[in-house]
Amino acid sequence: MALSSSQYESIIKGYERIRDENRHLLELRREQVYGAVPGYRDLDESVSTLSVSAARQLLEGDTDALERLKSRLSEIDRQKTELLAQAGFSPDYLEPVYSCPHCQDTGYVVRQDGLREKCSCFRQQELAIRYEQSNIRDMITRENFSTLSYEYYHDEDLQHFKAAAALSREFVENFSAGNRNLFFYGTVGTGKSFLSGCIANELLQKGCSVIYFSASGLFERLARYSFDSRSREELQDFYGDLYDCDLLIIDDLGTEITNSFVTSQLFACLNERGLREKATIISTNLSLEELRDRYSDRIFSRITSNFSLCKLTGPDIRIYKKRLANTASTQSI
Repeated sequence: MALSSSQYESIIKGYERIRDENRHLLELRREQVYGAVPGYRDLDESVSTLSVSAARQLLEGDTDALERLKSRLSEIDRQKTELLAQAGFSPDYLEPVYSCPHCQDTGYVVRQDGLREKCSCFRQQELAIRYEQSNIRDMITRENFSTLSYEYYHDEDLQHFKAAAALSREFVENFSAGNRNLFFYGTVGTGKSFLSGCIANELLQKGCSVIYFSASGLFERLARYSFDSRSREELQDFYGDLYDCDLLIIDDLGTEITNSFVTSQLFACLNERGLREKATIISTNLSLEELRDRYSDRIFSRITSNFSLCKLTGPDIRIYKKRLANTASTQSI
């Protein structure tokens, strides 16, 4: 499932647009500093004058010119930093601006062996195109830690949700430390998908690759590729993405039509991602007993032994919010 040339060009043009926007932002910042910090422009302009002078001196045989230039430039940098601080600007205010510091908005990074490879931000855009994941972008604008609220939970339900939120934050903070998996289960509408979205949002911002699928969507795609002899290449590419992404989110497990194909594919996915030490999050409305009855003992054992189990309880928050909105609307009449 390689990108088409038009899709690739679209991503590259996106990086060009981002670089242009960030260069413009840096120019605006520089003009702001020039207007607000007396003497800063003069220091900036002196750098080119000193460099030209040092080059001339080197050509004339002055072997110490380069060292004097380095010393003078270092002193200028110190003075500029001091002026910025005195005016209330951060020391890095005029440093180059990058939306992705890893690749500096080029889409590619250089490996230790000197070869170039796609940055994780490029990789995530590929995944979004391949699996039509604009839905995850829409989801994380609404579902992130900044919009997290405890106001709809009470008593034991509140304690469960607080514990789940704390575990989710810890999951993000320690994500790079090793293989971690989360299993959110419990009643409908209690925040399982919301917390998955919070985690996805944080990890995407850190440059991790995230694939999100509803269980029904995941197994429908697997079945379509598996039972179409013309889709073998697509199936292998899909497995590669599914097994290698930094985080796989399977939402609403149990809503798919469960059969032997689904069971075998789910076990293979969990097993392979475990071997590759890749993180997985599963959410379901099933109880642990229903999970054991619906899927194989191997799957039940794999989840209960390799995932942090997190139970959420309470009323359906979506229905509760709608009732509150209707009540408020009625009272305002």
